[in-house]
Amino acid sequence: MRNRLRMPRSFLLANWRAGIRGLNSSLRCRCQSSQVNYPCPLGFSQMINGKRIAVVMPAYNAEKTLQVTVGELPDLVDIRILVDDHSSDRTVDLARQLGLYVFQHDRNYGYGRNQQTCYREALAAGADVVIMLHPDYQYTPLLVTAMASMVAYDVYDVVLGSRIIGGRALRGGMPIYKYIANRFLTAFENLFLGVKLSEYHTGYRAFSRKLLSELPLLENSDDFVFDNQMLAQCVHFGFRIGEVSCPTKYFEEASSINFRRSVKYGFGVLATTLQFALQRIGLFHGPRFSDKGRKLEAAGETYYVDRSETARPV
Repeated sequence: MRNRLRMPRSFLLANWRAGIRGLNSSLRCRCQSSQVNYPCPLGFSQMINGKRIAVVMPAYNAEKTLQVTVGELPDLVDIRILVDDHSSDRTVDLARQLGLYVFQHDRNYGYGRNQQTCYREALAAGADVVIMLHPDYQYTPLLVTAMASMVAYDVYDVVLGSRIIGGRALRGGMPIYKYIANRFLTAFENLFLGVKLSEYHTGYRAFSRKLLSELPLLENSDDFVFDNQMLAQCVHFGFRIGEVSCPTKYFEEASSINFRRSVKYGFGVLATTLQFALQRIGLFHGPRFSDKGRKLEAAGETYYVDRSETARPV
C-alpha cells in the first residue's frame, strides 16, 4: 500500500472555513453593488456554470396566480424580482409575503416599461442570466433550469420558450385567431429578418447579461410590441437565439390581451419588421437599431414608488 500524507483534521477544517468566508465575502460584495442589498446565502445558491440566475416577473393584477407560479420556481434561482405596474389588487402584498424583491411603478406605464424595470434591476443585482417569466402561470416555471443552462453555458444569448414547437398551443387553449395571427406574423418576420424561428411572440425568455447591457432597450415601445422589437434588435446585433418547446395554458385568470390590442400589436410587429428591413438596406436609420441608442444602465429611475418600501423581502 502507498503511504498517504495525512493532514490534521483541525488544519483541514480551518482552511475550509477560511475558504467559505472568502467566498461569502466575494458574493456579498457583488450582491451589494446596487442600491438594494441582495443576500447571497451560501448553501442555498446552486449556480449554473458559476452564473447567478435571476427570474423577473412583470406583473399587473397577478394576485390569483402569483403564488402557484413562484411555488414552482427551481431552487437554483438566486434572485427573484417582481415589478408591479400599479396593480389594483393585492399583487404587491402577496409578492412581499412570498419573499420576492418588489419594485412598484407609481402609475401604469405598460408591459414594455415593466420589462425595462425588470432587466435594469436584475442587472443591478448582479445577475448573469435573466429569465422573464409571466406570473400568470401561462408558462411553466419548470423550464427555468433548461433555459438558464443554455445561456449560462454560452450556447445561446437568448432562449425562447416556444408554444408552437410540439404542436400543443391549440390544445393548451390558445384562441384560434391568435394562433393564425401568430403563424402569419412569424412567417412574415422570418422572411424579412432572415432567420427561422418557430415564433416571436412568446413571453417566456432567457437572456445573457451581455445582451441586456448592450441592446438599446430604451428605444423600444412601452406597450406589448416591446417583445417583438427586442427580438428584432437581437437579430440586428447578431445575438444567438435558441428555442425550447414550452406547453402553455390559457385560462380565465391568465393574462391575455384582447382582440383590439392584439390587432394593434400585429400592426406594430409589421412596422418593426419593415423598419428592420429598411435599416438593413440603408434606407432607414433609427436609434432602435443603432449601437448609440439608449441603454438600460444609462437611465435613471424616476417612476418608482419609494425603493425603501418596495425592494425588500420578508
